[in-house]
Amino acid sequence: MEFVNTFWALVPAIVAIVLALITKEVYSSLFIGILVGALLLTGFDPIGTVDAIISGTFVPTGGTEEDAITTGLIPALADSAGIFVFLVMLGILVALISVTGASAAFGTWAAKHVKSRVGSQLATFALGVLIFVDDYFNCLTVGSVMRPVTDGHRISRAKLAYLIDATAAPVCMIAPVSSWAAAVSGVASDLNVDGIQLFVSAIPFNFYSLLTLLFVVVIVVMGFDYGPMAKSEMEAIREGRIGSLGNDEPVVNTRARLWDMLIPVVVLIVFCIVGMLYVGGFWDPAAEGYQSLILAFGNTDAFLALPWGSLIALVFTFVYLLLRRVVAFKESMKCLTSGFNSMLPAILILTFALTLKGMTSALGAAEFVSGCMEGVAGGLFSMLPAIIFLVACGLAFATGTSWGTFGILIPIVLPIFANNPELLTIGISACLAGAVAGDHCSPISDTTIMASAGANMNHVEHVSTQLPYVITVVAISFVCFVLAGFVRNPWICLAVGAVLVIGALFVLRRTIGVDERKLAAESDA
Repeated sequence: MEFVNTFWALVPAIVAIVLALITKEVYSSLFIGILVGALLLTGFDPIGTVDAIISGTFVPTGGTEEDAITTGLIPALADSAGIFVFLVMLGILVALISVTGASAAFGTWAAKHVKSRVGSQLATFALGVLIFVDDYFNCLTVGSVMRPVTDGHRISRAKLAYLIDATAAPVCMIAPVSSWAAAVSGVASDLNVDGIQLFVSAIPFNFYSLLTLLFVVVIVVMGFDYGPMAKSEMEAIREGRIGSLGNDEPVVNTRARLWDMLIPVVVLIVFCIVGMLYVGGFWDPAAEGYQSLILAFGNTDAFLALPWGSLIALVFTFVYLLLRRVVAFKESMKCLTSGFNSMLPAILILTFALTLKGMTSALGAAEFVSGCMEGVAGGLFSMLPAIIFLVACGLAFATGTSWGTFGILIPIVLPIFANNPELLTIGISACLAGAVAGDHCSPISDTTIMASAGANMNHVEHVSTQLPYVITVVAISFVCFVLAGFVRNPWICLAVGAVLVIGALFVLRRTIGVDERKLAAESDA
């Protein structure tokens, strides 16, 4: 075991990162990282390597039964069964709602009540924030619901796609009740770290996600755009060319009503929250979390609670929609397979990421990195969150996956700040924020692709129009992480970030911005 607790413990993660950057393909990169870890653990024994990758518990070469190590795909699948169930439930629920025509019913209602360009964009933003349980669910729902509303106010599909994308991953990454929270919790659950509690504590430091939401509200209220987005909005307002690919009419069902979409979503959110509180002991007098909301969320097991809530919501939705006769039983059953298939990429990424984490943990990466960082100078050490943010941005942009990025980086970040709880929270936040930022502007990101699909527009145009907006928030977030490394107070850093966002938008409006209201007035005249 000459590779344990040495630099070699980091090699599997490094290999995965380098390959991901070169190939822009996360599945093979993560698997090769797993293979390298297994080879190092077994001393390059072929049979032992296969055993380490697949079966789980094995005895290292030259070791005894007491030295048995648990790694591999099977333990990762077993430990993550709860989140896999939750993802499948969400996929089925999305598929079920999409075939009922409930989205079209909601769009018809919204078109009657939303009277302005600003109002339609803020309504899209609000719906995106409301659907915080999963980014797939968000993209697949918000686009189909809000297209009729934004089209009626001559808002380009590029702007709609940006609003969808900006309220998908960024919102999920700051919502404790989401598939993302469960995934992060699973990756960070080792090394005596409570994954969900760490996730919650990192939310105030997730500057990119929080400032993106502020950026969207401010630029919508100010009524201007810049960069390629301004050109798309000019074409929509002046010429009525919104950028649709056509054939995007939602499923129309005369039986479907507004509530056929809202009720399942509300039930899902409510029961997921109730499930997390129940599993965390909120109603158990003998449990540590009794009568304490924060303790209950900290003590909960998201892998158990989220499937608990989503199963109730799914069963309720099936029964409700069948009783309402908005969908036939045979058609509803087809949603089981289509929903499952839609979640397979996320399940595969998470399985590989957790397996890689197990390999680096077994090789003693935590012990090696902690020892190396003990002698790092204070100033440089405080700059690490900002550096981690940039690394995560680059990796997520190159690979197109947030989950793969934090799956690779969290096992490295955790031991770096193991003896510094304050910077641990900031470092994890930097990793998560960078993963979202890079994924947000990556042309090969599944979320970005689904945002384009949700808006039914050209994917390359979506990427190019939103890229300047993402870069603006990334630059401001980097400044906030530099400041956070020294100040270590999220509210001061957020205040500075908010001032920078608003200030930057005022400058951009006066220099290169295009006023939507002026264009609309000229067009109407």
